[in-house]
Amino acid sequence: MSVINQIIETADDQLRYLSVSELEAIKDYMSSGERRLQIAQVLTENKKRIIDEAQKRLFAKRPEYIQPGGNAYGEKRYNQCLRDYDWYLRLVTYGIIAGSKEPIESIGLIGVREMYNALNVPIAGMIDAIVFLKEAALSLLDPDSAAEAAPYFDYIINAMS
Repeated sequence: MSVINQIIETADDQLRYLSVSELEAIKDYMSSGERRLQIAQVLTENKKRIIDEAQKRLFAKRPEYIQPGGNAYGEKRYNQCLRDYDWYLRLVTYGIIAGSKEPIESIGLIGVREMYNALNVPIAGMIDAIVFLKEAALSLLDPDSAAEAAPYFDYIINAMS
């Protein structure tokens, strides 16, 4: 749900008009829209580069994952890891575009710890992977855009912790 929808729903639930501060929040959201779209575009256009950098760093830190018996051993499991990295990066772009962490929560984080635990996927490794995705992605952005994008990665990291 976008910031606008959240503000309107809150006001409507209380049967009132939007307050001055709520109108200002909507104005801020609207004025940052172009930047949010540009950030999402940079991340989308560079997804392969970001994912490649993250996986290289993860498997350098945790080489046991790609060794026999590791969670990313073999082509199928390795590709499943990359698929998950792509999925989390995509979720971050949804959050950035919406200006809200709600799409990340509703689409991607409900039950994620339980799912990874059931699949015997090390949560610490997934957290490392998201940290490396974050670092690779933010390195492509100017400081203001990086500051705008970072909380969405942090939200995923914190949810897994």
